[in-house]
Amino acid sequence: MSGIDFPRAAAVVVALMGCYTDIKTRRIPNVLTFGAAAGAMGYALAGGGPVAMGWSAAGWLVGAAMFFPFFALGGIGGGDVKLMAALGAWLGPMPAVWLGLFAALAGGPLALLLAFARGYAKQAFGNLWGLVSYWRVVGLKPHPNLTLDSAAVGVPRLPYALPITVGLLVTLWLH
Repeated sequence: MSGIDFPRAAAVVVALMGCYTDIKTRRIPNVLTFGAAAGAMGYALAGGGPVAMGWSAAGWLVGAAMFFPFFALGGIGGGDVKLMAALGAWLGPMPAVWLGLFAALAGGPLALLLAFARGYAKQAFGNLWGLVSYWRVVGLKPHPNLTLDSAAVGVPRLPYALPITVGLLVTLWLH
């Protein structure tokens, strides 16, 4: 890991704040995500000029693009996408790719842990099979009964800021 510099430290603080609000309220506020992105771009502009700000903006776009398909399919919330974008603005485009990959890899085991801990594993695997079967028949579209909006009350939902934060920490550790 390269040393901890201000952008990396800011990204960790933003991710931890996102975790806190996601766990507590199941929301990641826009003031956090857009404020963090604006702060990242302002910091880049002040420290490196328009080119650095362009890299920050590119990181924002890559971060958003990494998780937008999951949002479009109804699997994660918009706050998760905006959190990824804000972190990408602090890290830059290539680290945002790694962040997205590591966050997605962390999401699976954390979701399994939650499903087993809440006694929901059998239903979760059934839903996963139903989702894959649906996609095989109709293509990659949101399943009408298996999205965040259609989830039954009491169904355990993983606050996805957690895997995003794990992905961030792994990214910072390895890169």
